[in-house]
Amino acid sequence: MDQQTAYRRRWGGLAVLIICLLVIVADNTILNVALRTLSDPVDGVGASQSQLAWAINSYTLVFAGLLFPFGVLGDRWGRRRLLVAGLAVFGTASALSAYSQNPEQLIAARAVMGLGASMVMPQTLSVITNVFPAQERGRAIGLWAGAVGLAMAIGPSAGGLLLENFWWGSIFLVNVPFVIVGLALMYLLIPESRDEAPGRPDVIGVLLSVPGLVLLVYGIITAGERASLADWDVFGSLLLGAAVLALFLLHESRTPEPSLDVRFFRNPRFSVSIATIMVLFFSMAGIIFFLSFYWQSVREFSPFTAGLLVLPAALGQMIFAPLSPALVRWVGPRTLAAVGVVIVCCSFVFYTQIEADTPLALIIGFFFLQASAMAVVLTPATDAIMSSVPPGKAGAASAVQNTVRQVATAMGVAVLGAVISFNYRARIAPVLDAAAERSDGVGPDELHTAGESIEGTMALARSMGVQGEALVAPAKEAFLAGLHLAALVSLCFGLIGLVVVLVWMPRDAVGHQRDAPSGDPEGAEGTAGTEEGRPHGSAEEHPRS
Repeated sequence: MDQQTAYRRRWGGLAVLIICLLVIVADNTILNVALRTLSDPVDGVGASQSQLAWAINSYTLVFAGLLFPFGVLGDRWGRRRLLVAGLAVFGTASALSAYSQNPEQLIAARAVMGLGASMVMPQTLSVITNVFPAQERGRAIGLWAGAVGLAMAIGPSAGGLLLENFWWGSIFLVNVPFVIVGLALMYLLIPESRDEAPGRPDVIGVLLSVPGLVLLVYGIITAGERASLADWDVFGSLLLGAAVLALFLLHESRTPEPSLDVRFFRNPRFSVSIATIMVLFFSMAGIIFFLSFYWQSVREFSPFTAGLLVLPAALGQMIFAPLSPALVRWVGPRTLAAVGVVIVCCSFVFYTQIEADTPLALIIGFFFLQASAMAVVLTPATDAIMSSVPPGKAGAASAVQNTVRQVATAMGVAVLGAVISFNYRARIAPVLDAAAERSDGVGPDELHTAGESIEGTMALARSMGVQGEALVAPAKEAFLAGLHLAALVSLCFGLIGLVVVLVWMPRDAVGHQRDAPSGDPEGAEGTAGTEEGRPHGSAEEHPRS
């Protein structure tokens, strides 16, 4: 595919990348509404609470651990090549997940889905960076960010709709036709691109990054599940993961041809954007995750209704993510980011006051504002990250951004989940003890399970019949108290993000040297895909699509 053809087809190529994103991101959120069904031995696979957690965590561990290596490999081997391979793996694993006969098969298939997703995700941003000229890149990344928000929002509603009409495997099988469409369009609309001067492969750096990230994410997830750092495998994983990553950074700073050039972090546009994304995703991830329990367990809505209530947030993402580049030009990145973080912090203040009877319109309104504010912060931050590095390193930069986001999300869910869990256990324990004294049929194991979460308490209440009704109101109050405390913790981290933006973020949107304006398609493509006038993309290196 030559330069002119690649330039003419760039928006069609973006549509294909958005299909890839929708499939990968939406499927991960779909699973959240299916947990109750999957635990049923008749309608699901009879998964225990621990097995359900690993159905989610096996995906997260593989995805987060391999994002950086596949971002680097995409720069070397070809980004479209890895997109195709990743989509094929993801689609095949989706079909295997749909027809899993037991929890162990589901966990293994989900891990393979994480492998495919880690091959796809970093290539989407790096392809955008190499295909779109500088003056259009912000808008393209805005649409990319809007697609991520849309996928996160439509996942629960689509999952609820599928579960109400089909068997549980449909939430995975629905990926297959989208994967087939994406693969069919890939060769027509997306040019091949790679780093034309990659140098020697940094094998040691890539090999160090994988165990470091996997150990760190495993420790974070397990600490959140157990609400404790005391177990040897938890603190051991955290310490060893941090040590390996420190060794990775030391190696990268000393090797002449690193896979991650640590000098990128000297650029305030790059480092502050990374820090902002990390703080915001940490502070928001847990709140958004546990709001789904608020809808289904406190308000007692169906999974489908709970999914529909997330759609206004998707609308906010879709509206403001593409508009954010224009807003950056109007008020500057620092002012826009500061205003966005302030709005996010205001939403956290609101969540500290949310109750079981809070008007739906008010919750939806704040959810809309929160998602919109995130969009106007994250889109220019992502653009700043991608435009701060040479085109040949776009895959590595994309992988860093996505890895930071995944680690921050895992940390947010783990830390804020531990806050909610610890608070919930302390408040519900006396109520459960009193209920056990009134009912002879409740054993210690059932009490322990019921005290772990609001879902556990509600399950016990249903099994106790009329006597269990006394547990419902205290369970909701205990959960809300934990949610209020978690929102307060999120607010503190949001304020840290505000300080980072105000102190260190540059006032003006100054791009990388490659972002010089270009007036014609050929020149624009050359700007986006070259360094110092030399081709970086597929236009001359790969004439065939």
